[in-house]
Amino acid sequence: MEEIIFVVEESDEGGYIAKALGESIVTEADSMDKLKSAVKDAVHCHFDNDLLRPKMIRLHLVKDEVFAA
Repeated sequence: MEEIIFVVEESDEGGYIAKALGESIVTEADSMDKLKSAVKDAVHCHFDNDLLRPKMIRLHLVKDEVFAA
């Protein structure tokens, strides 16, 4: 696998939640810098074999914004 993609959303409690597409990996953190570190750690734990571990991690940020029409 060359790349793994995480969908990143803001948490209701504050911070961010990242969920991998196609893999059962979910992690969260208070800041974007901490989230990047948490995602990297989660990927290394999930793919303990270096040959199967993705070479790149892509974070896809999703932000819902609601306002009056």
